[in-house]
Amino acid sequence: MKNNFEEKSVNRTFLRVFALMSATTILFSSCSKKKHKTESFKISSQVHPAAIKVQKIDDENVISDKRVIYLTFDDGPNRGTENLLKILHKRNVCATAFLVGQHAKGSKKQKDDLESLRKDKLVELANHSYTHAHNKYTDFYRNPAMVIHDFDIAKDSLRLNGKIARTPGRNIWRLKNITVTDLKSSNEAANKLKNAGYKIIGWDLEWKPTNKMTLKGNHQEMLKKVDSIFFNDLEKTSRHLVFLAHDQYLTDADSINELDLFIEKLQKTNRFVFRKISKYPRINEVLN
Repeated sequence: MKNNFEEKSVNRTFLRVFALMSATTILFSSCSKKKHKTESFKISSQVHPAAIKVQKIDDENVISDKRVIYLTFDDGPNRGTENLLKILHKRNVCATAFLVGQHAKGSKKQKDDLESLRKDKLVELANHSYTHAHNKYTDFYRNPAMVIHDFDIAKDSLRLNGKIARTPGRNIWRLKNITVTDLKSSNEAANKLKNAGYKIIGWDLEWKPTNKMTLKGNHQEMLKKVDSIFFNDLEKTSRHLVFLAHDQYLTDADSINELDLFIEKLQKTNRFVFRKISKYPRINEVLN
């Protein structure tokens, strides 16, 4: 009996040790997995999502892993127009200038800048009204007939061939397949412009200015916004992003450098192609 009891005692001790080791192993494994998961989350949360989603679009000219960016600049000819042209030629990238009729007659420098824009093969000209609503937008859009007249004068005075336009002070779209109005009080004027044959282009991303009339933020922030728009499908047309900046904010060295870096970084990713706004999908379809 003694030997049998000792054997049982040894067995019980062995089982307790085995159970303790198993529990320790499971606990360690669980903690290890939890730690790994936490570390993995921390790492991934710091990485900004890249524009890697392949989205459907009826544009056979765009490779599936590419995105199209339309660089557009408003209010020219203006302070900074000459600097804009220098950046475009430095990077050999095309853009669209939405011009204000009155600005073309503002000074000899502005007249000269208009001719430089007109002769430049990298630049396409489009209509941004004649008066820019005198910066009194609410009154301007209250009178649709005046809005159409203002754009017609700009078209004639600037000798613009097409009827691609951007409304001053409003992010409005009126194409065959896109109807967007940021402020509903501008609806009637926008519809009348469309009925008059104007193809109205707004924007997907604006590089806004500071109170000191310089570009706000830096190129890294803008690059993240570009990626975010594509990643979250926030562009008006899948895989096509319309970018907006203004000539007059390109007068200080920092703003000029930041825009230059923004375009350079976009080019170096090899994920984007650049086009003039007249190549925007379905923009040339008959409106009515």
